[in-house]
Amino acid sequence: MAMRKQILWGAKVALIMAGAVAASAQNPAGSPLSYSIPTPRPISPADGTSNPSAQATQSLNPYLGSAPAAATGATIELSLQDAIGRGLRYNLGLVESNHASADVHADRLRALSALLPQVSATGRQGFDDISYKEIGLKLPPIPGLKALPATTGGFGYQDARIGVTQSLFNAELRERYRAGSNNEQASILSAKDSRDVVVLAVGTAYLQVIASAARVETAKAQLAAAGELDQLMADRVKSEASPEIESLRAQVERQSAGQRLVNATNQLEKDKLTLARVIGLSSDQRFELIDKLAYRPSAEVVLETATAEALCTRLDLASAEASVRTAESMLRAQKAQRLPVVSVSADYGGGGANIGNFNQVYTVSGSISVPLYTGGRIHADIEQAQADLARRQAEYDDLKGRIAYDVRIALLDVNASDSSVQVAEGNRRLAEKALGQSRDRFANGVTNYLEVVQAQEAVAGANENYTQSLYSYNVAMISLARAMGAADTRLPQLLGAK
Repeated sequence: MAMRKQILWGAKVALIMAGAVAASAQNPAGSPLSYSIPTPRPISPADGTSNPSAQATQSLNPYLGSAPAAATGATIELSLQDAIGRGLRYNLGLVESNHASADVHADRLRALSALLPQVSATGRQGFDDISYKEIGLKLPPIPGLKALPATTGGFGYQDARIGVTQSLFNAELRERYRAGSNNEQASILSAKDSRDVVVLAVGTAYLQVIASAARVETAKAQLAAAGELDQLMADRVKSEASPEIESLRAQVERQSAGQRLVNATNQLEKDKLTLARVIGLSSDQRFELIDKLAYRPSAEVVLETATAEALCTRLDLASAEASVRTAESMLRAQKAQRLPVVSVSADYGGGGANIGNFNQVYTVSGSISVPLYTGGRIHADIEQAQADLARRQAEYDDLKGRIAYDVRIALLDVNASDSSVQVAEGNRRLAEKALGQSRDRFANGVTNYLEVVQAQEAVAGANENYTQSLYSYNVAMISLARAMGAADTRLPQLLGAK
C-alpha cells in the first residue's frame, strides 16, 4: 500500500512540474507583431478536484488533500518550515496512514488475545421438569410401589461459575501473533515514511507558488516597460517623428503585456489554492510566503555515501523489510496448522436450589486436537503464503534498487539544474545589457521600435528561463531530500530556508 502511494505521488509531482512548464509555454513572450494574447489554462478534471471527480481524485492521491482548519480572517505569513509543519498536521495522506496504523494495531491485539487466557463469568437460573423415561431411569423393585411417576415435576435451581480457557500449545496462533507484530511495525514505519511524502508534496507546492510569484513580478515589469514605450511612441507620433503604425504596435504590445499579467496572477492564485489544499488551509484563508528561496549552490554529495545513507534512513525500505518478516511468520503459521493443538478449560462455582444452600461445583478438562484430513485446505494455505512471501521479497529487493535509482537520478538533476541556473543567470544579465543598448540606439535614432520590443521580450524570456531553472533546481533538491530519507529535517538545510 505504501509503495503504491509513493508511485502515485511520484506521478503527481511529475504532473505538477509538467503543468508548470505548460503554463510557461502557454504564456510566452510573444512576437511584437502578434495580435493574439495568451489565454488562461483551464482546470483539468483529471488533475483538479472539481466535481464529479473530487472523490475519485481523493482516493487516487490523498496527499493532495487535507482536513482544512477554519479561516482566521487575518493574513498568515508562511515560511517553508511552517508550511511543512501544517502539512504534517493536516495532510489527508498522513492522517490516513496514522489511522491505518491504528487498524493494524487492533489486529495485533486480536492475535494476542487468542494466546491469552479467556476468563468469563456465568450465572443461571433454571426451571426444569425432567422425564424419567428420557434419561432411562428405572425404579428397583420396592414392595408397595409399582412404578415411578412420568416426570420429576417442576423444580428450579441456580448455578454461578467462573470459567477459564487457555491454549497450552498452538503454534499457529503464536506465529499469527508474530505476523501481527511485524505487520504493525511495517505500518508504523510506513506512516513515518508518509511524512517524507508530505514534505515532498508541500515543498513542491510551496516552490510552485514562489515560481508563480516571480512570473507575476516579471509580467509587471514587462507591462511597465510596454507602457513606457507606448507613451513614448504616442509622443513621437504626435510630434510626427515616427509613423502611426509604430504607435499601434506599442498599444498592442501594452495590451498583450497586461493580459500576460492577468494570466500570471491567475496562475499564482490557483497555485496558492493548491498549496492551501495540501497543508490544510481553508480556501478563503489569506496567506503570504516569506521564504524567498534564492539560488544556493549545492554541497558536494558523494553518490556512494548518499546511497548508503538512504538505504539506512529510508523508512519505506524498513517497512518493506518488516512486511517480509510478516509474510515469513504467516508461512510458518500455515504450516503449523498440521501440528497438534493442546488446550485446557476449567470452571468453578456453586449450584443449588438457591444461594442459601449452594454446593461447590467445578469442571476441569483438557483436549488435544490433531488434524487428520482437511481436504487439501492446509496445503492450499501454505502455497498461498509461499506466493505472498515471494512477492514481498521481490518488492523489497526492487525497493532497494529503486532507492539507489532515486538517489542517482536526484543527484543528476541537482547537478544539471545547478548548471542551468548559472547559465540562466548569465543570460539574464546579458539580455538586460542588450536591452539598455537597444534603448540607447533607439533614442539616438539608430534603430527602430521593433528592436527595443524584441530586446524587452528577450529580457522577459530570460527572466522566465531563470525562474524555471531555479524552480527545477529546488525541486531537484526536494527530490534528493526525499531520496535520502528524513526529508522533514533535511529539506530546510538543503534549500537554506529559515
